[in-house]
Amino acid sequence: MAGAMSKAIPPWEQEGIDPPFAKEKVKLAARRIFERVVSGEYSFGSRLAAERNFADEFGLTRSTVRQALEFLETYGVVVRRANSGTYVVYKPPAPAPQSAPVQAPPSLDYLDIKPIVESASPFEMGVVCSLLEPEIVRLGALYMSVRDLNELRTLLEDIETVVADAAKFAHLEKQFLMKIAEGTHNRLLITMYRIVGEVRCQPHWLATRIQSLSPKRISDSRQRLRSLFEALESRDIEGAMEFMNLIIASNQQDLLYQP
Repeated sequence: MAGAMSKAIPPWEQEGIDPPFAKEKVKLAARRIFERVVSGEYSFGSRLAAERNFADEFGLTRSTVRQALEFLETYGVVVRRANSGTYVVYKPPAPAPQSAPVQAPPSLDYLDIKPIVESASPFEMGVVCSLLEPEIVRLGALYMSVRDLNELRTLLEDIETVVADAAKFAHLEKQFLMKIAEGTHNRLLITMYRIVGEVRCQPHWLATRIQSLSPKRISDSRQRLRSLFEALESRDIEGAMEFMNLIIASNQQDLLYQP
């Protein structure tokens, strides 16, 4: 474990990264907390000790520890939730294999999703989206980092420039929802949602979505996505799920006209 920890380079010290200004004692505190995350003492999704505990242990002020946690949040190591605490959202990169990988038996061959995405029915999509998307935004409200939210805000700003270009809006909307899924930091859930994205890329699905997007529908959809973003940014779990359900209901109206 110690060997793995010594090889883990904090995100702000990696090549090509230009970190924001921070005092050395803030960076030192951030590194010490980061090392505990990498060592497994604080695993993904776990809650960190209180600021006062770190302050006492490190011999620092609570203000310095708070700045260190804000610094870590900037790099997607932790996420801070008001009146709840600070939670780990960092996952160490998988170590490089030390030997040739063992070939999987035939029964574990990769799943060929092409027949699935090409034949998925509107009913199947409706069920899957109703199951996955509310949970995705729930986890997003919990675990999206400052960097995740900044990237989502950039996509939203692009979306809000679209007035009548239905094809562009459909593309950006899909990217926006995928970015939320990636913000859950749950690789299995992300993979499952990518399959949903592949279905939406099929020509007949895409054509139906584009045909439904009148300028009025684009305007309404923009507002719903803005409301969803604001709920995620404020860590409003119930609000995020409510707005996602409105988006699902609207999209399912389009599915009724799927050829």
